[in-house]
Amino acid sequence: MGAVVSCLTSLCQTIGACLMAIVNGIASVLQAIVGAIAAFFDIIISCVTCGRGGGRRRRGGTSHV
Repeated sequence: MGAVVSCLTSLCQTIGACLMAIVNGIASVLQAIVGAIAAFFDIIISCVTCGRGGGRRRRGGTSHV
């Protein structure tokens, strides 16, 4: 009887691991899609603002005395 319970326990653990792998795969795909959409909007905003959307950068090298 213990062998049957052990076999059923292993079967349930295997099914659970398979379902978790499927859920993790779906989550990874959704994360990639959201990242791509964010990158797309970043490109659009950068184009509309002529690349000035992310704060001003200082130019180094010259100092006025």
